[in-house]
This record gives sequence, C-alpha cells and structure tokens, in this order.
Amino acid sequence: MSSSQLTPVAFDIETSGFDTDAIITVAGFAHGLGESLFLNTGGHSEVDRKALVTSLDKESTGAVQLEVVEDEAALLEAVSSFVTDQLDGDTHYVTAFNGETWNGGFDLPFCRTRFLHHGLRWPFGDIAYADMIQLVDRFNTHDHSDLVGVYDVLVGEETCDPFDDSAEAVDAFETGEWLSLCEHNLADIQRTRKLAELAGQFVARSDFKMKNLQPPSR
Repeated sequence: MSSSQLTPVAFDIETSGFDTDAIITVAGFAHGLGESLFLNTGGHSEVDRKALVTSLDKESTGAVQLEVVEDEAALLEAVSSFVTDQLDGDTHYVTAFNGETWNGGFDLPFCRTRFLHHGLRWPFGDIAYADMIQLVDRFNTHDHSDLVGVYDVLVGEETCDPFDDSAEAVDAFETGEWLSLCEHNLADIQRTRKLAELAGQFVARSDFKMKNLQPPSR
C-alpha cells in the first residue's frame, strides 16, 4: 500500500466540548472534487442550507456538499454513508492532523466513542489512514507542531478560518453561528489536504506510517 498510489481525503471534526457528554457538531472531508460537510445543529435553530452552501462555495477548492441534520446520530449515519459510498480503499487514504497516532490523537478516538454511544457500526472499512502530524518533522517548520502553524510555514496561503482558536467552535455551536462553524471546519480540512499533497511530493513512501482502519473482527 503506497501513499503515491492513493489520493488523500482529509478528515476533521468539531465538537461541543471535551466533557463526557460532548458531541460532534461538524464532520468534514476534503477530497478531489471539493469538500463534503455534515452539520449537526442539535435542533437549536432552523438553518438556511442554500445560503450556507452559497457562502461556503466561495471558499471551496471545487464545490461544497453540505448535509444539515438535527442530532449527532443522524450526523454519524450521514458520515457512514459518505465513507461507504464515496471512499475507495484502492483509490483513497484518509488523513487528519493529530486525528490518530500510535500514542494518541483526537478525531478518530472521539468518533469511535460516539459511534459506540449510538450503537452504530464503525464505517471505516478497508481504507488506509496516515496522520499528517507524524510527517511534520520531515520539514523545517521552525518548531511549529500545530496544524495552523505548520500550514502557515509550509503553505502560507490565506484560509477562510474565522477563528483565532479552535475553542471558538464550541461557542459557535452554542450560539448557532453555523457559517463560522462550517468555515472553520472547511479551513482545517483544506489545510490538512494541502499538507498531505505536499507530503506526497516531498516525503519518502517509507515515512508514511499507513495503517488500516478496519477492525480485526470485520
């Protein structure tokens, strides 16, 4: 399984916090055609999906597909459908920035817990995963090790991120600032995919620590 033969699909989630009752508020994928976002409003308010898509499309690398749901279970089911229908283990690999490493990570462990909570099947089947944070030391990033810092050093292009700190995404969910919340997720998946593309050009295949996300019982 070689990184040079697979196309990166960047993945990132936003959550309502870090407590035991925290939920996923946004899940996003950046791929070759643009981005696919899944927004959970928690039933807080009505959402003008068309207006959101119009605004997000202006920041997309292609086109934004947006699905708006009212609870976390529906978001996870939508993510499952996307992974099953759109991702191909012979063509794609999933990537994130500190999404999951051998000794930690955030996005995938959080997702596993939420899928378990809702009694839903883990959707990531026979597909590879590589974490971009594990490739940071293959570049001189001037001691930056966070996504924004590494991206700014290696790429430096403007993004649509309206937040100075990811913690602001928690407040945005509580106050129903849906565009800002989606823009933040959009910026992060775009950053991650751009770093994956750079790594594919400059980093040796052997340095991509690819793992398979399929559980052994599958």
